[in-house]
Amino acid sequence: MARAFSKLSEQEVMALAISMEEDDGRIYGDFAERFRESFPSTAATLSRMQHEESGHRQRLIDAYRARFGEHIPLVQRSDVKGLVRQSPVWLMKALSVAQVRRHIGVMELASRRFYEVSAARTADAETRRLFGDLALSEADHSALAQRFDSEQVASGARAREDESQRRMFVLQVVQPGLAGLMDGSVSTLAPLFAAAFATHSSRDAFLVGLASSVGAGISMGFAEALSDDGALSGRGHPLIRGGVCGFMTAVGGLGHTLPFMIPDFHAAFTIAVAVVLVELVIISWIRHHFMDTPFLSAAFQVIVGGLLVFFAGMLIGSS
Repeated sequence: MARAFSKLSEQEVMALAISMEEDDGRIYGDFAERFRESFPSTAATLSRMQHEESGHRQRLIDAYRARFGEHIPLVQRSDVKGLVRQSPVWLMKALSVAQVRRHIGVMELASRRFYEVSAARTADAETRRLFGDLALSEADHSALAQRFDSEQVASGARAREDESQRRMFVLQVVQPGLAGLMDGSVSTLAPLFAAAFATHSSRDAFLVGLASSVGAGISMGFAEALSDDGALSGRGHPLIRGGVCGFMTAVGGLGHTLPFMIPDFHAAFTIAVAVVLVELVIISWIRHHFMDTPFLSAAFQVIVGGLLVFFAGMLIGSS
């Protein structure tokens, strides 16, 4: 059961500080290792901060031994009420540099507040001075992170890392999502409009479109997830990638299926056609924006392909 911070003895407070510094150092080390290959500039700064946390821990251990002896009880964040608990880095599957910067800001603010409160309640002058020094060090860490941002921007390292992160986002999220959106938007056109022209019934067209969209989403999701485990290609976790692809496939098909919920067939058909055109333009824009494809070229490829499938469905349904 967690105990209130005000109930801790000075010995327990110092033991808690040692444990917190060890945890923070490991977090910095985990962050640095995660980014060492993709973002070496950020990893180098994180490693430096890890070494500083190690120095803080050693100062605390020396002060503890001088006051309380060799045995240091294991007092952790989870044992004390009100402390900010840090999520294990190894559980963070998707992690961006911006997220790490925010995480560091929260860590340093929490540590600084801890040392300021601890310094105010201790009766030992040397311990109070140590806690005050460590509070200033944690403030310096926050300033270091801000200076690091500025230095990265000035040197161009931030731009290179941001571009690398953008490429990873495109590889792991945009590409499978775009593949799903294209498949869902285009492949469901033929069965949906074939059913619409064959039956002239909004309900029948809606059921066919719904079945096509859900079926295509499941099929594309499994196909994407099983195509590559991401270990060599860097395309990310297969389940996440498959989920993105499957979801966007279903969304692409449902966009022009939902208008057929309108009982009036002619109104539903008109709206569905308008939605199809909007979908094709959106796909063209995504390809232009993220895949560096000229917009006119992307629009021609996507719209022509979509219209061919659309007319194929109309002809089959009208026969």
